[in-house]
Amino acid sequence: MGSSEADEDQLLKSFLAEVSEAERDNEVLRILGCFKLNPFEHLKLSFDSSPDEVKKQYRKLSLLVHPDKCKHPQAQEAFAALAKAQQLLLDPQERGYILDQVTAAKEELRAKRKKELKKDSASKIKSLVDEGKYEEQFERSDGFQQQLIIKVREILTDKEWRRRKMQMRISEEEGRLKKDEEETKEMWKRKREHEEKWEETRDKRVSSWRDFMKTGKKVRMCIWQVVSSYA
Repeated sequence: MGSSEADEDQLLKSFLAEVSEAERDNEVLRILGCFKLNPFEHLKLSFDSSPDEVKKQYRKLSLLVHPDKCKHPQAQEAFAALAKAQQLLLDPQERGYILDQVTAAKEELRAKRKKELKKDSASKIKSLVDEGKYEEQFERSDGFQQQLIIKVREILTDKEWRRRKMQMRISEEEGRLKKDEEETKEMWKRKREHEEKWEETRDKRVSSWRDFMKTGKKVRMCIWQVVSSYA
């Protein structure tokens, strides 16, 4: 461990030693109250945070709510939520998916902003004169960042809802196919049982037919004899 890292580690330990139980409890409640689909919110990080920043922030917050350090009854749940958030943000595919939604949210907000500027001539002129700096400054503002967080929530919620509906439809289709398969198996089972039963009674049917033919022949002979006697 380098000198700067050791100093940072010591600083973190000193900070945690000064944190009160109430502050730990508040952090647990904050984490559990976060929007569940956005791991950046769990770790209190901006959308442009690097993987290294994710790791540092996770270490700081996880020590704050660690069940061995925090007495809050839901500390373990908050600790697990932080671990999940870090896992998602360090996974390139998961991180990329979330950042794609952030990009989509920015595009929507920029389109909305463009419409608003058309109505505000002064702001439009300033934006053109500053060659984009005016808009860059606006996007760094707390107001825009808050709008961005809300818009990202909306998009992630919509995506998750669509995913769940699709999953439900897939499950329903799988259930229907399974039912059809079971019904087909049952049909073939009944057919096979019928054929086996038919085969088992074959000798009996043949015997009965022979007996019937013999009895019928005798009856016909008797009738012929009676008829002949009257002739």
